[in-house]
Amino acid sequence: MILFQSFSTFFRTRISSLKLVLALIIILVYSCSKISTTLPKASADNGGLFLPDDFEALVVVDSIGKARHLVVNDNGDIYVKLTYNRAMNGSGGTVALRDINKDGRADSIVYFGDYKDVGSSAVGVTIHNGYLYTSTVNQVLRNKLSPGKLVPDSKTEVILTDLDPNVAKNWHTTKPLAFDKKGFMYVPFGSPSDAGQDMTKYGPTGIPGGKGLDPSPERINHAGIWRFDANKTGQTQKDGYKFATGIRSVVGMAWNNADDHLYAVMNGIDNFRTIYPDLYTAWQAAVLPSEPLLKVTEGSDFGWPYAYYDQLQKKNVLQPGYGGDGKIIGRAAHFDVPAIGFPGHWAPMDVLFYQGDQFPERYKSGAFVAFHGSTDRSPYPQAGYIICFVPFENGKPNGKMEVFADGFTGVDTVVNTSDAVYRPMGLSTGPDGSLYISESNKGKIWRVMYKGDKHRFGQAQLAKMELRKERSYIKTPDVVKDNLQRGDRLAGSILYTTYCANCHQSNGKGDDSRFPPLAGSDWVTGDKTRLINAILNGLEGEIKVNGQTWQGLMPAHSNILDDHAIASISTYLRQSFGNKASAVSTLEVSKIRSKTKP
Repeated sequence: MILFQSFSTFFRTRISSLKLVLALIIILVYSCSKISTTLPKASADNGGLFLPDDFEALVVVDSIGKARHLVVNDNGDIYVKLTYNRAMNGSGGTVALRDINKDGRADSIVYFGDYKDVGSSAVGVTIHNGYLYTSTVNQVLRNKLSPGKLVPDSKTEVILTDLDPNVAKNWHTTKPLAFDKKGFMYVPFGSPSDAGQDMTKYGPTGIPGGKGLDPSPERINHAGIWRFDANKTGQTQKDGYKFATGIRSVVGMAWNNADDHLYAVMNGIDNFRTIYPDLYTAWQAAVLPSEPLLKVTEGSDFGWPYAYYDQLQKKNVLQPGYGGDGKIIGRAAHFDVPAIGFPGHWAPMDVLFYQGDQFPERYKSGAFVAFHGSTDRSPYPQAGYIICFVPFENGKPNGKMEVFADGFTGVDTVVNTSDAVYRPMGLSTGPDGSLYISESNKGKIWRVMYKGDKHRFGQAQLAKMELRKERSYIKTPDVVKDNLQRGDRLAGSILYTTYCANCHQSNGKGDDSRFPPLAGSDWVTGDKTRLINAILNGLEGEIKVNGQTWQGLMPAHSNILDDHAIASISTYLRQSFGNKASAVSTLEVSKIRSKTKP
C-alpha cells in the first residue's frame, strides 16, 4: 500500500513536471513567434524606408559603388555585383561584405573579381551548390566558395560566353541566373531594339511610324530565355536550348520552389510616343506597355515584338509596328498572358520568392519585386522606385499589388530620374529570414526585419502602406493634373512683350480705355479655359473685368503660336503682376484647341 502511494505520488509529480515543461515550451514558442531577440537594432527612421507595421530596417552598408544584384550566403556573408568598378580599371566588380561584430552592419568590405565588365548593364550574382556565380554582359563565371573564407580563392571557371560581337552595345543584354532542381541553369538573352524595327537602318529605337520586321530576326538569338547545363564549363549560346521566346528584356529571374516553375520580370517597349506619335498620347506612352511578371514554361511565347500586354485592358494587343492601334488584338490573342502586368516603365529589376521563417506566413505565398524606376515617362512624373509584394492565391497572383518598401526617392515627385536619391535594384533572403535590398545610385544596402507577432499580422498592419499608393511615383497619373509640362514663365515673358504688351502694357495694367488690366485681374486668375480660349481664338464684344465693363477686340493667336507658347503666356499672366494662380499645361491648351478647331 505504501509502495503504491509512493508510486502514485511520483507519477503525479512527473505529470505536473511534464505539464510545466510543456507550458514553458508553449510560452517560449509564442515568444519566439512574437519577437526574435537575435535580430539587431534597426537604424534610426529605418534608414529612410517606409514599411508595414512591425517591420524594421537596418542599413548594412552605404556607398560601396553602383550596386546591382546581391546574394546572401548561409553564414550571412553578402556578395554584391557592381555595374562597373572604375577604381580598379573595370575589374574587381564584386563586393564581399561580412559582419564581424554581429551588430548587423558590414565591418569587412572587400572588392574582388578577376574579370572586366564591358558595358554598363552587368547584373547577376547568386550562390548555387556551393559556387558563387557572377554575370558580366558577355559571360557567366563561377568560383567555389570555401568555408570560413569571405573571398573565394578558387580558380574562376567560365560557364557561358556570349559570342555576339555587338553584345556590349545591347543595353538589354543582362544575364541574371536561375537554377531548377534538375541541374539546369536559365539565362536570358535580351533583344537590342525597342519594337523590332530594322536596326541596320534606323538604330535600336527605330523611326516614327516605322514597321517592324516580320518575321523578326531578333527572335532567333535574342528575345528569349535559354536553358543550359548548370555544371558544364565553356558553353556558348549554341550549347543551350531555347526555353521560351517573345521576351524583350529580363533583368530579374527566380525559380519558385512552391510550384517548381521559372518566373521572370520583363522590361517592355520604350519610346512609344516617339515611335508612334500618331497613335499614342503622351499619357498613354507614359503608362504603357505593361512591364509584367511572367510565369515562364517550356515553349511559352509572350509575343514581343508582335504584341504587348496592356494592363489597363488586361489583355495582349497587337503592336503598332505590326498593324496595331492600341486596340486591335489580331495575332496577339495567340501569345501567352503574363501572371500580372505592372505599369509601364517602372523597370522591374529583381523578383524573389520568400522562403524564410522570420516574416509572417502570408509572404511565403507571393513574390517580391524591386522596381528601379522609370526614365521615359515625361511629361508625367517618373514612376516606380519601390519594392512591392504580389500575393498569390491558389498558386496564382491575385491581381493586387502591395507597396512593401517605399521611401527610396527622397522626394514627393520625381520629375527627372536623377531626382530620386536611391533606385531599388536587388533582393535576397538572409539565413535568418531577413530581406536584403540593394540600390544602384550610391550602393546602399538595407536589411528588413520583422519583429512583431506573426500570427496577428493582417490588413491593419498594411493599411498605411495602402495609402502610399497615392504617391505621384506609384499612382496612375491624372491626364491633366499630373502633366508636368507647364508653361515656361521666362518664355512667357518674352512672348508677352512680343504679342501682348502693346495693348496691355508692359506692367500689365492696360490703357484705362480699350484694353483691360491683367494685373490683379480675376478674369486672368479665374477660369483657365476662358483665358486659354481668348488667347487661342481671340475675343470680341463686351466683357467685365474686376467689375468694370470693357468693349474691345483681341486677335486670335492659334495660327501663330503653338500649344506650349500659349501655355507659357497664360502661365506668365497668372503668375506675374502680383497675380498668384496655378500654371497652365500644354495639354490643357491642346484639349481646348482640339475642341475649337474649325
